[in-house]
Amino acid sequence: MTYEEVLTKLEELGDEQTKKTFKRHGAKEPVLGVKVGDLKKHLVKRVKKDQELALSLFRSGNSDAMYLAGLTVNPKLVSREELEQWVKLANWYMIHEYTVAQVAAESPYALELARKWMNSGNEGVATAGWSTYSNYLSITPDEDIHPNEVKQLLEKVEQTIHDQPNRVRYVMNGFVIAVGAYYPPLHEEAKRAAESIGKVHVNMGKTACKVPYAPDYIEKIENRNAIGKKRKTCIC
Repeated sequence: MTYEEVLTKLEELGDEQTKKTFKRHGAKEPVLGVKVGDLKKHLVKRVKKDQELALSLFRSGNSDAMYLAGLTVNPKLVSREELEQWVKLANWYMIHEYTVAQVAAESPYALELARKWMNSGNEGVATAGWSTYSNYLSITPDEDIHPNEVKQLLEKVEQTIHDQPNRVRYVMNGFVIAVGAYYPPLHEEAKRAAESIGKVHVNMGKTACKVPYAPDYIEKIENRNAIGKKRKTCIC
């Protein structure tokens, strides 16, 4: 498919109600309102064969095209410079915290970018950093993870989360859950931190979304005997 053909197909798949939902969550124009299921059904297989096309779709600035790019790009082949550009172009949390973070987490630059972004004074960039690290934990063998660094980050979350910007609070809470779920060496430490942190308040706008309560969320994973079970991919 050509770039123009993909955009035409996105326009055909766009749904006004879905667009309204996305905008309630913070999506910025241009956005067409294409359901993720429709992206996967009609476009992912056709775009995935063309790395340059996927990169061009992200550069378009169209929210649906950017999300499609994240589903189709080969993260192992994306350059550090391209990912740095992605995090600058991202304009709402779905792109920062999912598209950019998931691709970065599977790239060769996962830790380098996570460490840099999470310390950014820009809220969106910081959320991409924390989300990148969380996704990295979900797919990386335990022996390749740096326990001291993860412990220090847990301590930082515990000490500062309630004073962070809105979406940073959300992804920091997700980081605690990720440590508790995917990294058994610090599972108990994550549970302790989650209890210490308690309920995290995030303004979710005019949506029905809620912030996961980390202690309960980790317990549910324990009850499924799924602690430490890694994912094959974090891109979804």
